[in-house]
Formats: sequence, C-alpha cells, structure tokens
Amino acid sequence: MEKIDPNLSWTRFLRITSASVVAIGLTVIAFIAAADPYGLRAAPGHPPGPIVDTAQRWSYPQVARGGAFDAAVFGSSTSRLLDPVALDAAFGAHFANLAMNAATPDEQLRLARLFLAGGTGKLILFGLDATWCAAAPAARSAIPFPDWLYEPQPAFGLLRQVNSRSVEAAAKAVLARAGYGRAAIRADGYAVFTPPEAAYDAVRAEAHIASAARDPQEPADTPNAPMPALDRLGALLGTLGPRTRAILAFMPVHVVLQGRAGTPAGEREAACKARAAQIGAEHGALVVDFRIPSSVTTHDTNYWDALHYRVPVADRIVSGLKEAASGADDGAGLYKVLAPAR
Repeated sequence: MEKIDPNLSWTRFLRITSASVVAIGLTVIAFIAAADPYGLRAAPGHPPGPIVDTAQRWSYPQVARGGAFDAAVFGSSTSRLLDPVALDAAFGAHFANLAMNAATPDEQLRLARLFLAGGTGKLILFGLDATWCAAAPAARSAIPFPDWLYEPQPAFGLLRQVNSRSVEAAAKAVLARAGYGRAAIRADGYAVFTPPEAAYDAVRAEAHIASAARDPQEPADTPNAPMPALDRLGALLGTLGPRTRAILAFMPVHVVLQGRAGTPAGEREAACKARAAQIGAEHGALVVDFRIPSSVTTHDTNYWDALHYRVPVADRIVSGLKEAASGADDGAGLYKVLAPAR
C-alpha cells in the first residue's frame, strides 16, 4: 500500500482552503457590487436602488449623488420632518430631505458638497441649530461616519463597502428589487422618526421639556468668539452658481432651549444669528429665524421634547418658509426674516 506523505496532504488542504476562502470572498464582493446597496454607481441618469438601510450616513450619499433631485434639505433631527412633497409644492422644486440625526455642521457640509457636485442643485435649505454657533464644533458625531462614501468617486469603494452590514443591505436590496421587500426610507430621504401622532403623550412631553428647562446648557463661548462652522457655510454658498438658491433657517426648538435676552446664551445666540444674516446678505441667501418665542415654541403640546416638534409643526414651517420668501416677518410672529433673498 502506497504511503501518503503527510506534508503533501497538509499542503493540499491549505491550498484548497485558501482557494475556497478567496472564492467566497470574491463572490461576496461581486454580490455586494452587483446589488450596489449604497449607490456607488448612482449618478444623473443612473438613479440608485431603494434605500434599504436606515443608517442615514450610509444611505444618503446615494441620494445626493443620484441626480434625481434638484433641491435638498441639510440639517440635524430638527429638520428631518420637513416633507419634501410639501417643499416641492411650496418652491416648485424636487426636494430630498437629507437631514441626519445628530449631524454636525461638518457632516452636513460634506453631504451638501456631494449633492452639489452633481450639478443639478437649484435650491439648498440648511436647517440651523445651536451646533452652528459653537466656537469649536465637533467634526463628527458619536455615530460612525463613512468619510470615503462622501467622495464623488470613492477610491476602492467596492472593497471598502464590504462588511457584515453591507452584506445584509445587499440582500435586502436584491429582495426589494424583486418585489419581496420594501424600502426602509422613502426615495427622497424622508421618514417620520418620531412616534406616531396617535401615540402622543402630552404629560410625558411636558416632563421632557421641564427636565430640559431645569438643566440649561450655557455656552462657554463669548459673543465675539469665532464661528468657524458658519464661516465654512459661507464659503460653500460662495461656490454656488447663479442658478442655485439657498435658504438658511434656524429651526424652532422649544423656548426653554432658546437663549434668553441678557444671558450669556442669549448674547451668543444673537451674535450667531447676526453672523448668519451677514452671510446670507453676502451671498443672496434667504435667512429665516424660527428659533424665537412664538405660538409654536411656547406651547408644550407642539413638541415631543424640547428639541423635536411634531409633524403638524413641520407643515407650518414649510408654509412659513414659502411666505418668508417675500422678505417680510410673519405677522403672527412665527418667524423673522434676518436676510431677504436676493
């Protein structure tokens, strides 16, 4: 009986195993590339597939680069409830809402530059909050941010997107295209992230708001401290072509989060609004301030907590933005126009 060399047997096993691992890896890469769950191939004339991943930082770049929309909202969760359908009717544009939970100014600007790189943008809307006023704003939130995905042409994108999350997303994308699944987020990026209106609990909302009032966050920045995020926003506006309009809108947080006149927070907030108005005037952008005491911001029942308003309030904001285009303050005190469009 012929004796088998154990070394040759082990070598053969390693070769077969290595070849199998490589084959499986290439198959996974090919599957994800074909499914394209994050729209790396998205471009004007080549729209992305359905949004199957609720992780906005992974899913929104495909909307931005796809070219299907000529207008977009950028902001944090305070802007997410602005419905693109209502904005379309108000401004005669085709909106996507690309506002992301806890998005920093840097993250918002990255996404806006990606959107504008496609050359289809005719209107951009930034929903501003207190993070834009900071002298040292965080570059990133605590939520993982895939920087490479925000490059117009991601280097080695097919390989960099390969992970357990993208395998699941690819499978969902294939099933959705085959009619066996559905999108996680509407194609225009809109999703109601707050609980259903039918589940609104006024007592609980009041408790959340009272808690925020007991623990006010005083800024460490003086009124004349720099505002680099706003400066970068101004630089972005300076790159817009004559066919692209811009709106900057301070979102209506509850009055307990607004800086009161005569306090350090109030002085810093006033300086921030003045700087935003200056930037708007320099670049012809409409600047609107909903972050004021009003019939919306002084009533607890308009909010889930001190930061997040309810869906009906979002409808009032859209209507207010349309009316603010006239350049006049709201007669009922819902908003002030800090800088008219030019």
